[in-house]
Amino acid sequence: MNDRTRAPVDGSRRRLALAAGLGAALAAWPAAARVRGKPVRRRASRPMMGTRVDVAVRGDDPRQLDAAIAAAYGRMGALVAMMSHYEPASRIAAINLAAGVQPVTIEPELMDVLLMARRMSQRSGGAFDVTIGSVGRWHFDARDPRMPEPGYIAAHLRDVDWRQLVLDQDAGTAYLQRRGMRIDPGGIAKLPILAAGLQVLKDHGIEQALVNGGGDVVAASGAAQRPWRVGIRDPRRPARLLGALDVRDGFVASSGDYERFFLRDGRRYHHLLDPKTGYPARGPRGVTLVGSDLASVNGLGAAAMVLGTAGGRELIRATPGVQALVAGSDGGLWIMPGLRERLLPA
Repeated sequence: MNDRTRAPVDGSRRRLALAAGLGAALAAWPAAARVRGKPVRRRASRPMMGTRVDVAVRGDDPRQLDAAIAAAYGRMGALVAMMSHYEPASRIAAINLAAGVQPVTIEPELMDVLLMARRMSQRSGGAFDVTIGSVGRWHFDARDPRMPEPGYIAAHLRDVDWRQLVLDQDAGTAYLQRRGMRIDPGGIAKLPILAAGLQVLKDHGIEQALVNGGGDVVAASGAAQRPWRVGIRDPRRPARLLGALDVRDGFVASSGDYERFFLRDGRRYHHLLDPKTGYPARGPRGVTLVGSDLASVNGLGAAAMVLGTAGGRELIRATPGVQALVAGSDGGLWIMPGLRERLLPA
């Protein structure tokens, strides 16, 4: 489940700046206790889901903030252990092991994620397919890249079929109908896990909080607080910011061929796989989505990357409540009017 350098912090406005689109890092916030009645700021970073997950919070009680951050990481870690196809004891691993044999009882959180995957598969005509794991494990670490043998991909491509994943909500089970099928939830599980972490922060009484996992940002800010400022990277030139957004509540999610990839024989192999070929999609360079509803945003960027620039735009346009930018492989940049109006100077 392995699927961005920050704009400067404007201290006078008391906002945190970070950039969405490539390996995330929070801008420097002083990790000091409350001074002279000023609100306390806390930030933390931990490796998780093949990336770095950053948490930033603001409040009055340092101990409350620290406890909330620890609880949020605990919750996210538990969900990763449940949903990672790399973890041999995970529920995903159990579903894969029981493929073609029997249904597996799963937790409600995993059922919700798999239902979102099914809906995105239906909406995208199969451009998003959680059973892409059937073609074998790719490793996109540039220091140790690995890919399945072409013969293995060809032999198992028939097993990539989201319609063969049976979800029984009444029984609380998931079942892959053919032996050899495998689920890889990497394109659909990260955002719900980050959202669960944010919910824990809220449950601890934190009104102003942000969770950033590899450029997928989930933010909350109470009516009395200023919004978070999130930088938007240019997928064509990831070192450059296109601008920034003020985000009070919701999601900023980025997908791109520049995030996790390796080069071999002159070709870029990135982590967004096309279910029709079993190889990395040859669609846009990147997609950034902004919305307030998890189910609308989740998986949409991956599907758009597979559909190609034109098909991706069409799917995004048909998704209410979502604004987007798409950087095409031809160097063109498409920004929806609603998002263009919200972009601020970086």
